[in-house]
Amino acid sequence: MGPGYLDRALCGLKQKKDPNLLSGFDSAEDAGIYKLTDDIAIVQSVDYFPPIVDDPFDFGQIAVANALSDIYAMGAKPLTALNIVSFPKKKLDIEVLREILEGGLRKLNEAQVTLVGGHSIEDEELKYGLAVTGVVHPDKILRNKGITVGEKIILTKPIGTGIINTALKAGMASSKAIRDVTESMKTLNRKASEVIQELGVGAVTDVTGFGLLGHLYEMVCNENAGATVFAEKVPIFDETEKFAKMGIVPAGTHANKKARQIFVTTEKEIESYLLDILFDAQTSGGLLFTVEEQKADKAIRLLRQNGVLKATIIGEITSLPRGGILIK
Repeated sequence: MGPGYLDRALCGLKQKKDPNLLSGFDSAEDAGIYKLTDDIAIVQSVDYFPPIVDDPFDFGQIAVANALSDIYAMGAKPLTALNIVSFPKKKLDIEVLREILEGGLRKLNEAQVTLVGGHSIEDEELKYGLAVTGVVHPDKILRNKGITVGEKIILTKPIGTGIINTALKAGMASSKAIRDVTESMKTLNRKASEVIQELGVGAVTDVTGFGLLGHLYEMVCNENAGATVFAEKVPIFDETEKFAKMGIVPAGTHANKKARQIFVTTEKEIESYLLDILFDAQTSGGLLFTVEEQKADKAIRLLRQNGVLKATIIGEITSLPRGGILIK
């Protein structure tokens, strides 16, 4: 879910207060949460977008992994999903849509999520995604707030999907770069979420449209602490730096940088292209979380034992800059 145009449009509009609403559009969390009983809360999120890869089956898998990610980021178990489709039936053969839905269903089956229906409309542009419902114990919700000075910051997937996918559209990305990024975007954050829940962590979010620094800022804004990021530690996909230096960067990345760069300081002069990478708008990115320093190495070990092989400590929570980010 996450904040976006809809959230800004709703800003200032009155909504009935409901004590059972534990997370709504005004909280900038990854998903909405509604308490049903003392032991059960439902978690809901929705996401859909145009194709970002050429293969319809892969696109379906990526869209599902991306939609489920918000549920995993809240420490919840996704249970059901609804397909959402915009389809240009005058431009594309229905078989294209069938392959997308088949890819989506494959990924839902892997996640043990039941497809219960959906809705489609005719549109000029193909789009696909899902509305997802999950469950979580009200006392075990993971949130994107709750940082503590001294905690380490861990990222579970490399960044650079926006830049590589832009290069793909321009016909410039290598087959290996496309394959690596596609495989990452198709990978569920399920295992990472399970490890995080077992460990006990500070703040958690998933890295998507606002990029690494944008989502990290959501963790530290209005907090009595800040984040220090070690730029050389941040994992990035092969060829990302090359294309960023060439200016092959999606519009969403430029928008992220323009909106949040004011909250970022650097210890020394930093190249503009590196900021582009750190602000790069991601699709189906990894989980970003904070954990006590003494648990950090164990977290990395458990993540890698569970197949989250690129998990990396990228920084730490510090007293300054308060409510901001320092890049070293």
